[in-house]
Amino acid sequence: MNPLQTKKILLGVTGSIAAYKAAHLVRLLVKSGAEVKVIMTEQAKEFITPLTLSTLSRNPVLTSFTESAGTGVWNNHVELGLWADALVIAPASAHTMARCANGLCDNLLQAVYLSMRGPVYFAPAMDLDMLRHPSTQANIAKIRSFGQHIIEPGYGELASGLIGNGRMAEPEEIVDRLLQDFASASEFAGKKVLITAGPTQEDIDPVRFISNHSSGKMGYALAEAFTNAGCAVTLITGPVHLDPPAVREVVPVRSAAEMLEATVSRAGEQDLIIFSAAVADYTPVHKATQKIKKDGALLELELTKTADIAGTVGKMKKPGQLLMGFALETENEIDNAKGKLRKKNLDFIVLNSLNEKGAGFGYDTNKIVVIEPDNQVKTFDLKSKREVAEDLLAIVKEKWKGN
Repeated sequence: MNPLQTKKILLGVTGSIAAYKAAHLVRLLVKSGAEVKVIMTEQAKEFITPLTLSTLSRNPVLTSFTESAGTGVWNNHVELGLWADALVIAPASAHTMARCANGLCDNLLQAVYLSMRGPVYFAPAMDLDMLRHPSTQANIAKIRSFGQHIIEPGYGELASGLIGNGRMAEPEEIVDRLLQDFASASEFAGKKVLITAGPTQEDIDPVRFISNHSSGKMGYALAEAFTNAGCAVTLITGPVHLDPPAVREVVPVRSAAEMLEATVSRAGEQDLIIFSAAVADYTPVHKATQKIKKDGALLELELTKTADIAGTVGKMKKPGQLLMGFALETENEIDNAKGKLRKKNLDFIVLNSLNEKGAGFGYDTNKIVVIEPDNQVKTFDLKSKREVAEDLLAIVKEKWKGN
């Protein structure tokens, strides 16, 4: 079955000379079996008529919040965002991308964009100097950090007469990208993935605890990436200041013991388990039932090791099940990570080093090295955590396809 068959696609057309390509894009989407609705900005109507796109899409073109003045009938942006399986903004002008990157909402397309729950694709189109301007590049990076997709512009002659990057991707390329992504989501639909994220908190007394600086951002980005790929994701999360992603199940825990219990009880049914949580290595032997008073210059705490969650699950790993661990190191990084990979019976270990600027706790970026049991080592550049999640998703997909 064609992956686009019966899919609902919203096409946003903005004010760019490349808007003429929207007619061909609509035809290709409809021919692929998709139901297409078009939203145009006012500026887009200067380059192509709504009648053309309405005829080709077989649906009325939407340009404003109300259908006609004084009727009280409005185009519900929330319903449109819920209706669509994907929003494609093609062409995406520099102006529209700046609005999207910064959450501005002064037209119907922007309101729908902010209401979208499904994937969003941008196909930029502009002159080469506009594209490479630092502000445009910053907006593109920000859009990517939201987990949204940029379909890279091509190289060639531009409307200005200059030659360089800035041509909107051809409609065939855009449709191929959608076909690939929907096919991938369909292929891995039903795969069960469990992800641990965030820190744990080990109580000392009713008001104090031992913890670490983990923000949970990496685990949450992984949960979104695998959910978008069609997987059924269970997220077991320590205390974080993040909105929970739209996954199958979110299991909040506090302590290492609670995370162990939640993970082990669900491990048997999973196709993949990712241990991205920063679990406390030690917990107080005695947890005071009353607040400890500040008496004396010293307070001695007796600590005991917490259970090794990844190691425990590694001993009970099922045939065909994949386990991915994380290692945060400060010295002998590769050797220490390889040791954890073997000891815990993992299929992959993702190494971050606190010696790398922009990696580790608290950042929106990460720089990783992925190691497999055959000593295969893949090194990645510093990227946003959402991009890192996509890289890890791609590695897992290749492993699943190979099996």
